[in-house]
Amino acid sequence: MTKAEIVVNISEKTGIEKADVLATVEAFMEEVKNSLVSNDNVYLRGFGSFIVKQRAEKTGRNITKNTTIIIPAHNIPSFKPAKTFVEGVKTNVPVK
Repeated sequence: MTKAEIVVNISEKTGIEKADVLATVEAFMEEVKNSLVSNDNVYLRGFGSFIVKQRAEKTGRNITKNTTIIIPAHNIPSFKPAKTFVEGVKTNVPVK
């Protein structure tokens, strides 16, 4: 499902104009991104958590040059679904 499909579905279910729904979805995604950039996790009860994970420094290989490289420690965004979300996906039952 794409963002456009999400906007259409929400618009049809709520009766809100597509432009307003798109602006809301865009604002939500921007807030999540800004929070993660500033190392603040986002918790949505019943849905899941957008969290920042820290990766440790590690050694990698450049296969084409056959050399060893150091990959520095860095942060990555991650999503951890809520238990009810996971159970709904496992059993194919829509979560309300």
